[in-house]
This record gives sequence, structure tokens and C-alpha cells, in this order.
Amino acid sequence: MSYTEASMDALRQAGDELADATVATLFERGEVGTFNTLMRYVSTAGAPLPDGLPDVAREYLQATSAPPTWVDWAEMEKARLFFIDNNVHISTALSFASMPACYVVPHVARLLSATHGLKYPSKRMAETGQFTVYLMQPGAFEAGSRFIPAAQKVRLLHASIRHHLKRENRWDTTTLGVPICQEDMIGGQMFFSLLVLDSLHRLGIHMSTEGAEAYFYAWRVVGAMLGVDQDTVPESLEEARRFLDLYMIRHMGPSEEGAHLTRQLIDLYEEVVPGTFFDPIVSALIRHLIGDTCADWLQVPRTPWDTVVKAVPHLLGILETIEDRSPLGAWALDRLGHLTTNLELSSLTRGRVMHYAIPEQLKNDYGVTGTVLRNHRWTPPAPSIT
Repeated sequence: MSYTEASMDALRQAGDELADATVATLFERGEVGTFNTLMRYVSTAGAPLPDGLPDVAREYLQATSAPPTWVDWAEMEKARLFFIDNNVHISTALSFASMPACYVVPHVARLLSATHGLKYPSKRMAETGQFTVYLMQPGAFEAGSRFIPAAQKVRLLHASIRHHLKRENRWDTTTLGVPICQEDMIGGQMFFSLLVLDSLHRLGIHMSTEGAEAYFYAWRVVGAMLGVDQDTVPESLEEARRFLDLYMIRHMGPSEEGAHLTRQLIDLYEEVVPGTFFDPIVSALIRHLIGDTCADWLQVPRTPWDTVVKAVPHLLGILETIEDRSPLGAWALDRLGHLTTNLELSSLTRGRVMHYAIPEQLKNDYGVTGTVLRNHRWTPPAPSIT
């Protein structure tokens, strides 16, 4: 699909019809509190819906209870293996590239700042990390999994933000379009898929073409379950590059909100890193992954680690070589990555499960064995705009 200024402008006027109608009805009938209370008990797919659930919510949950019929399950299994092999690197990319990329889009940063529940990066990162882990668990789409209920709730959360911002006249729809519009939802999908792959490539991670394409495909499935219009979303990495290039050129720039959110994010991870000696590596990693221009817009401080962090790809390359050549080394590094990811998520959540709720106002081991293909080394699609 080709993307133009006109087609992107059209995407700015569209939200998520099903979720928006559900949320509007819940607020109209005063049933949001009841819904949130009962939905705390719905955390696994296939579980019986509780008695007393509002009819409109029951209809929504039944309509969104299954993945798209077009899902290629073999491709999803490749994506899961790719995630297990690279989980710590993916977590790094999500934390230090994907989230700052959100902040470098001023209207997205403004939206996050205006929404109380998403103002605090620890909550946002915990929800994103937990959501990704749910997605990549065995049987993520089967009865007993936590992914589908999480996707259903996130979709309603986005709809509730649209509802509040428009109802309270806190969003300039004439200039900015619908809050969390289709263009921004697709942009977010690109941040969590293509931009993650770009970051892994920048870090020197060994990736197969098959693995990279499968990881991107998994986020296409996620997008569909979060209400992204499948007639307009990129279907390949090359289309994704064209969309993301145009999206960023249209919207990226400095903002007070973006700098503030970035400072919060840096402070958060400096607290997670033990001691203070390694604190500057947080800023250095962000600058390395998003580039100096974006880092300057977000007021990411320059540190002596900016030069040191450039050696990270060489160090990771050595570790990846060990992993490639030694089954025992591969097992040990995968276990280390799994434990590191869980430790980071535990630190962000304070050991609690994150619950996705409609804001009434704005405020086991993986156990997988298998061979990960490393032939046909992946390289990012070339920039589409020069």
C-alpha cells in the first residue's frame, strides 16, 4: 500500500468504532464502575464472564474473544522463538527506543501527559512489558492465557481516553484529529515492531530474516486485536518503513511534554540500575538508539558513556557468537535473558499484576526448545524518504 499525506490525514479522523461505542454506552448508563469491578476477575481467556456485567460490555467481550481468522500460527510460533532468543534485547529496545520515540511525537507526548493513568512511565512500561510477555507465552491465544483479556482491556482503555479528551474539550480535534487515531495506533504498532528490530540491528544483534519478519507479523496480529484497521496497516517490513518514515517526518519534533516524560523515564531506570556509577548508561543508550537529533529534542543529557555505549554491539556480538556455536552457551544466555526480563518487569510492577481499567476520570518458564534460524541475516529496509 502507498502512503501519502492525504491518506495519513484520513487516518487521523478515524478511531475504533466498536470500542468507542462500547465505552460511550458504559458512561452514558453509569456502568463504568461496575464494569471495572467485575473485570478484575476476568484475567484469563475462556473464563466465564461474571454475572452482572453490563450487556454492552458482554457483547464487546464476546465479539473480541478470539484472534483474527487469518492468523498464521506457524509464523506466530517463529515469533515466540525469536522473542525467547532475544527477550532481554527486545526489552532494552522497548525501554530505550520505543518509548522515547513516542515522546518525540509532540501530540502523543501531550496526550500521555494529559492522561493521568499514563503520565507515570513506570506504569506505562510495566503495562507494555507485561503485555509483551503475555503475547509471547505458549498458548497466548488459548483458554487460560492472559493475553486476550489484556488486549480487550487495552482497547477499551484507549477508547476511554478518546472519550474523556473529546468530552472535556481537552483535545484540538480540528488540528490534531481524533485522539489515539488510526494513524497514531499504526505508528505505535511500528514503534513496538519495526523500531524494535531497527534497535536490535543497531545493537549488533544477530537476527535471521525469518525471525524479524515473524516478530513484525506478531505485532500485526496485536494491532488487529487492538482495533487497528487492517485495510490500511502495513503488511510487510518494506511497507512499514514507508509508513514510519512518513509518520515521523509529519509529526516528530521537540516538546516540553516529551522532554518531561523522557526525564521521568530516565529517572525510573536510574532507580532500577543498582548504585549510581552506571546511571549515565541509561541516557547513553537512549541517545545511541534514537540518534542525537531526537535525543536533543527530548533533552537527553550527554554523558561520558555516550562513547562507551558504542562498544555495546561488539560485546553483544561476542556473546551472540558464543550462543551460535555452543548449545550450552545458547541455553545459558537465553535463561539469563529470561531472568533479566522478569527482574526488570518485577521491578516496574513491584511484583504486582497490572490491571487495565477504564479510567472514570483522567488520572512458569517458557519451556521451549527448538532451533532458531540464523541464516539469511536480516538487515533493515532502506529509508523510503531521503
